Amino acid sequence: MTEKRVIKVLSYNIHKGLGVGNRAFTLPHIRDALRGLQPDILFLQEVLGQHEKHASRFHGWPTLPQSDFLAEGAWPHAAYGKNAIYSHGHHGNAILSKYPIVEFENIDISTNAFESRGILHAVIQLPGEVVPLHCMCVHLNMLRKGRDAQLKQLCWRVMKSVSEHEPLIVAGDFNDWQESATKRLFDDIGVKEVFLDLLGSHASTFPSAFPLLRLDRVYARGVRALGGEILNGPPWDALSDHAPLLAQLELDV
Repeated sequence: MTEKRVIKVLSYNIHKGLGVGNRAFTLPHIRDALRGLQPDILFLQEVLGQHEKHASRFHGWPTLPQSDFLAEGAWPHAAYGKNAIYSHGHHGNAILSKYPIVEFENIDISTNAFESRGILHAVIQLPGEVVPLHCMCVHLNMLRKGRDAQLKQLCWRVMKSVSEHEPLIVAGDFNDWQESATKRLFDDIGVKEVFLDLLGSHASTFPSAFPLLRLDRVYARGVRALGGEILNGPPWDALSDHAPLLAQLELDV
């Protein structure tokens, strides 16, 4: 019997590489901490592509986009989806991968002028696997009405673009403090939330210093959850306002 592939995935809102209160530039420390974990695929939110004001304010600000700065030398494949655009820069979601990203698309799901949101959909070819792995990185609205509309768009994207025999991971900052998204996503597209499956509850990730709200999620189908960890405490509580989620998943296709 062929051994099934196990992949390690991480979801993290990096808060633009700034600590709580935007007082400290933490991106180099985030990079070091992520490299210590060695995940195979990273789903990142609030990733800066450019920010001229921060570049002049913080010593050592990288010349590369944050996704490339984090990926350099560790994850040879990276996709960035630009969502929020302003006069001095832009930010969005990113997916970093040890395995080839054969195609990707960023889908605008913004519902108002104040929250620019997107779904970054990357198709990853795992070595030796016949079918590709679909990865979607999301960051949804603060208000439920907008989130509901975005969940509908997410489900439509999955139904349109991912066949039932292809494995799928959807991860990111869902801002779902009311914890209403999981049932809808299971009913509509058949994904299960990894930490709910493993621990019996969604993971508490915000604020990182004293996690109370369960905002960040890892949903999947076509895989089996082997383990999951909420990365709180040092150094994570000083690096961003969210705690990252780390999960081990076994392909079930």
